[in-house]
Amino acid sequence: MPGTTTIRVSRTTCDSLNELADRRGESVAATVNRAVELLEQEAIGIKLSTPLREDELE
Repeated sequence: MPGTTTIRVSRTTCDSLNELADRRGESVAATVNRAVELLEQEAIGIKLSTPLREDELE
């Protein structure tokens, strides 16, 4: 896996990631990648649900 690094997470989070990866039948890295994608989508959804400002309506 090119360009990898190590991140520090709590033991509880590490255990949760391992369990999720096992249930999904994928690596922990793939599980973390999917989690990041979902968080990015959530942020986009929140931004899109915010009412437009007056200057954006034109």
